[in-house]
Amino acid sequence: MLEIAQYDGRNRLRGSIYLAIAMSLLAGIVIWIYPSFSESFDDVDEAFLQAYPDEVIQLFDIQTMATLEGFLAFELYIFGWTILLGLYLAYLGAGTIADDIERGRIDILLSMPVSRSQTVVEKFLALAVPIVVVNVVTPVVVYASAELVGESLSIGDIVAVHALSIPYLFACAGIGLLASVVVDRTSIAQRIALGVTFGLFMLESLLVDTDYEAVGAIAPMRYYDPNAILLESSYDLGDVGVLIGMTLLLVAVSVVWFKRRDV
Repeated sequence: MLEIAQYDGRNRLRGSIYLAIAMSLLAGIVIWIYPSFSESFDDVDEAFLQAYPDEVIQLFDIQTMATLEGFLAFELYIFGWTILLGLYLAYLGAGTIADDIERGRIDILLSMPVSRSQTVVEKFLALAVPIVVVNVVTPVVVYASAELVGESLSIGDIVAVHALSIPYLFACAGIGLLASVVVDRTSIAQRIALGVTFGLFMLESLLVDTDYEAVGAIAPMRYYDPNAILLESSYDLGDVGVLIGMTLLLVAVSVVWFKRRDV
């Protein structure tokens, strides 16, 4: 059982460790530079935010820079997790099936006693390796770095912001998976996945508080809010359910599409 997932997961382990190191370094740098800005933020936070264009404030949902939580929400979690990691998982997902088709490996794989649906599902499950590894290693670095610079963070909030990012990242990977079964060429599938994921981020960010805000409901980014978690200790498990539902739908559509197409 799950031989494909285990094989692909082992192959992704080294890259996942490198990813965790990179994101941990980003977290450490963000926290290290915070004290040099914190004193000025204490008194002029509102004026500082006004220096940003309104479009930037809305795009990145910047709420405050006067606390380490607000600084992390913007610099690390909205930029690093919501955008960078979301795009990266969509990119990885886009290579799961398309790469095997392009390189001619899919015929060998499907000649084994495995169904097409099992192949798609197990290759998707292997993406749990980078998602879990980066969300296990980085929070330890975040908490330890905050202690080193004399700042305190809620352990519960740090665990929550990483745990709740897992269904979000799976949803982004699901976008890539769908692109991977629709398009034969890996590079094209990856471009589609990146474009759709970033386009959904822009859609959700720019339609907030407009008459068309409801359209943004299709974007996974609507259901992962680092600001609410870190600044208000607010966790909406309903949003987690929506993200899980999105992921299951994307995987199901990918399975149906792959079963019906020629390879």
